[in-house]
Amino acid sequence: MVRKFLYLVTAAVLLVLVLMFTLRFWSEDLTEMTFVPDSAFTSPPKLADNRYAAMDMWIARPGLGEQDPSRWLPEGMADDGKALPAAVFFIHATSYLDKKSWNAPLDDPEARNLAELFVRIMASPFNRSADIWVPRYRQATFGAFLSDSPAAGQALDLAYGDVLKAFDTFVATVDPKAPIVLVGHSQGAFLLRRLLRDRVAGTPLSRRIAAAYAVGWPVSLEHDLPAMGLPACTAPNQPGCVLSWMSFAEPSDTSMVLKAYARRPGLDGKPLGGSAFLCTNPLTGTAGGTARATTNLGTLLPDAKMESGKLVPGMVPARCGRDGFLDIGPPPQLGPYVLPGNNYHVYDIALFWANLRQDVERRVRAWKP
Repeated sequence: MVRKFLYLVTAAVLLVLVLMFTLRFWSEDLTEMTFVPDSAFTSPPKLADNRYAAMDMWIARPGLGEQDPSRWLPEGMADDGKALPAAVFFIHATSYLDKKSWNAPLDDPEARNLAELFVRIMASPFNRSADIWVPRYRQATFGAFLSDSPAAGQALDLAYGDVLKAFDTFVATVDPKAPIVLVGHSQGAFLLRRLLRDRVAGTPLSRRIAAAYAVGWPVSLEHDLPAMGLPACTAPNQPGCVLSWMSFAEPSDTSMVLKAYARRPGLDGKPLGGSAFLCTNPLTGTAGGTARATTNLGTLLPDAKMESGKLVPGMVPARCGRDGFLDIGPPPQLGPYVLPGNNYHVYDIALFWANLRQDVERRVRAWKP
């Protein structure tokens, strides 16, 4: 198991290092040339409606045992036996960086390995639930977020279609009376917005949502949130609400994110450029505000080989700025995967790992049928 994880980490690190090098040192035009496919969009075969009934379509789900990366815990931390009576649906971030196609093949080994590493780090704060589901899906390639071409939109639509099929299987399988926690990071958050609009808003399912964490992608207060059918979280023990943030250290340059944000319309079909977006402070569980590092219960700090990781309390503060981004103060030393402009996108969840674990428990415990 350890050897397999080391192979996984090696592949993941190489992929991310290529991405970091390109984004740090190349111009925007060269970055697009490197990551945006220059081929036409070709729609792959449609997935069968029952495809997600198969175990191999899930990175995490009940029944996978030791092969389930979402069950991991940081060094020195054991399962405390406080089972969370909720089902968790988690949509992982972009792990396909190739420009050979607009969407990742389901059997691409590098994309699969990196996705499993993301799940290990980002889904683990929610693993007090024994019912975590993380689908494999034909995600849009990273370059789709650097282009406003029709092909980029088609690639994102294809990824979304897979996620919808997975979600429908999830809902049909889990306890119909249990509360549901929805989580998405980066591309996963982008798709989660749409899922909330199309499967949750205005339906009986909306009453089962204990919390929706759309992290690492902007949620427009005017053009997205009303269509998602849930309000922003304004209290730490409030169930049935949305949390969202994007982490930057000082000094920050948010221009790349704002350009990506403006490339796509909001959930209401209107342009997003200049639209204010939701900032949840993950240390307080409320929209906006400031929290000192002393309130941070534990940042997940990986070791040098990324074989393991430990929680370090009091390491990182959080402040929602007027621009909607989450300011985490001077750059913390977490590893080499910080994006240009002091963008801590890869660490959005790791920065606040222990607080998120507490946050989701509060909201699930507060949920009422």
